[in-house]
Amino acid sequence: MSRAGQSRIFRAVVGGAAAALVITAAPVTSASGQAEQGPGHDRGAGQVTGKATYRHLEAFQQIADDNDGTRATGTPGYEASGRYVERQLRKAGYRTERQYFDVETFTVDEVAIEVPGVDLDPVPFSYSSSTDGTVEAELVAPSNPLGCTDAQWDGVEATGKIAVVSRGECPFADKTVAAAEAGAAAVIVYNNTTGALNGTLGNPIEGSAPGVGVTQAEGEALLGAMDAGPVTGSFLLQTSIETQETFNVLAETRGGDPDNVVMLGAHLDSAPEGPGISDNATGSAAVLETAIQLAKGNRGKGKGHSKHGRKHDRGPATINNKVRFAWWGAEELGLHGSNHYVADLQANAPEELDKLAVYLNFDMVGSPNYVIGVYDANESTYEAGVEVPQGSIEAEKVFTDHFDAIGQPWVDMEYSGRSDYAAFIDAGVASTGLFTGADGTKTEEEAALFGGTAGLTYDPNYHAAGDDINNVSKEALDINARAIGAVARQLAYSTEAINGVKPPKTHPGKGHGKKKDRKDKKEKRKGPRSKRR
Repeated sequence: MSRAGQSRIFRAVVGGAAAALVITAAPVTSASGQAEQGPGHDRGAGQVTGKATYRHLEAFQQIADDNDGTRATGTPGYEASGRYVERQLRKAGYRTERQYFDVETFTVDEVAIEVPGVDLDPVPFSYSSSTDGTVEAELVAPSNPLGCTDAQWDGVEATGKIAVVSRGECPFADKTVAAAEAGAAAVIVYNNTTGALNGTLGNPIEGSAPGVGVTQAEGEALLGAMDAGPVTGSFLLQTSIETQETFNVLAETRGGDPDNVVMLGAHLDSAPEGPGISDNATGSAAVLETAIQLAKGNRGKGKGHSKHGRKHDRGPATINNKVRFAWWGAEELGLHGSNHYVADLQANAPEELDKLAVYLNFDMVGSPNYVIGVYDANESTYEAGVEVPQGSIEAEKVFTDHFDAIGQPWVDMEYSGRSDYAAFIDAGVASTGLFTGADGTKTEEEAALFGGTAGLTYDPNYHAAGDDINNVSKEALDINARAIGAVARQLAYSTEAINGVKPPKTHPGKGHGKKKDRKDKKEKRKGPRSKRR
C-alpha cells in the first residue's frame, strides 16, 4: 500500500477514537479453540486456499532474496515478479499482456538531519524536493500543529526555518506546500501513532519544502526541546528523480460476457525498503491463485472477444461474465499503474470502461496483527472520503454476506480511495475490496474479535526491511483468499445485484440471456465524464 494511502485510511483510529465496529456472529469454535467455518465456507471457492496462496508468497520472497531484498518498481526484483505471475498464468491457460507506462522513480542521494539532544532516524518523503545545501536554522511549529493551510501558520515567523508539524487531517504534500508558503526551508512531520512515518507526496510538487517523517516519540522530543527555548538544527536532503518504463500485468478468462466484466486487482510492486510480502505479495498472490483456480472451470470452445476485440474460446456457462485480473505497477510511487490503466481506457476506449461491472481491490490481506476489513461503501462506520460509485454498496455486501454466512467477524475500513481502486472510483466504476491493516493501531475491540495485540500496529514491519515471509498471518491469508475465490466465482456467475445484469436463462453455452439495458448501467455511474481522470 502506498504511503500516501495509509496516511488517510486510519483517520478515525489514529485520531484516538475507537473505531465503531460492525460485529457479525461469532465463529463456532472447536474443542481446540480454533474457529470452524460454517456451512458453505468452500462453496464456490474452488481450491483457493491460504496454503496454495502462501506458496506464491514463498516464490515472491525468493525473488526478493535473489534481487537485493526488494521487488520495487524499476528493480530486477519487480521484473522477476512480473515474469513469475505471467508464467503461472500461462500454465493455467491464460494469455497475458504487459501494459507499459513511464513513471518517475525517486532516489534519496543524501540525508543528514541533526538536532542537539534529540536522536532522529528520519525517513525522506518520496518525491521530496532537495535542500539548497545544508539548512542551519531554528525549529518552528505552526499555530495549529497540523500545518495544513496558510491559516494554520498565521502569526508564526517561519522564514528560512525548519518546520515541525504533526501528521493528520491532510496529505503530506499539503503540509510541505503550506510550510513552504509560510517561508520554511524544510519540514519535519512527526507521526500521530506508533511506528515509523513513511510518507510520499505522490508526485514531484513545485513549491513544496523538502520533507521527512519521524516517529511520534521523536516528534514529542523535538517539541519538548523547543518548549525549553530556541533550538537550532541542521537539515540536508538531496534527492533525484528519473523517468523509467514499468508495466502492469493483465489477463482475463477465455469465457464470459466481454460486455460485463468483473475485475480483480492488486499491486505487484514492493516498497523499496524490503521484499513487500505483506504489502503486497499477499494481495498479488491471492488474485493469482484465484485466477488459476477459476481457469479450471473455464474450459471449452465458443466465440467471445477480449477487450481488444480478439476472438478466443468461450468457457462453460458457469463463467457468465468475463473476469479480468490486474497486477499493478508503481503503486508505491503513487498508484501509477492503475491510474494509467483507467486513463488509457478513458482516452482510447471509453466504451470498455462502461463494460466494467465492478472492480475488486486487494492491498494487504495477511497483516500479522490483522483485522478482517471490508471497504465501507455504505458509510455505516466511516464517512467516505470520496463519492461512492453506484453499485459499490452492493459489491461490499457480497463480501460481508460471505463472511456472515460462515460466521467470520469483520469490520469496516474507510472507503477512502487511497489504493488502486481510486481511479476506478473516479471513473464511476463500482468498487470494493478487503484490507487487513497497515500502520494503523489495533483497538481493544478489534483484538477481542480477531486476536492479536491491541495498541500495536496491524503490520509492525510496514514499508520496512522486515516485511518478509515471516511478516504474514497465515490465518488472515486463508480467510481472505477463500473469500476472494468465493466472491470471484459468484460474480463470474452473476453481477445482477451490483449492476442489474442477469445471468443467462438459457442452457449452458447458449448465450447470455436477457440483460438490463446497457444505457441504464451507464446512467448508474456517478459524475460527468469530464470530471473523470
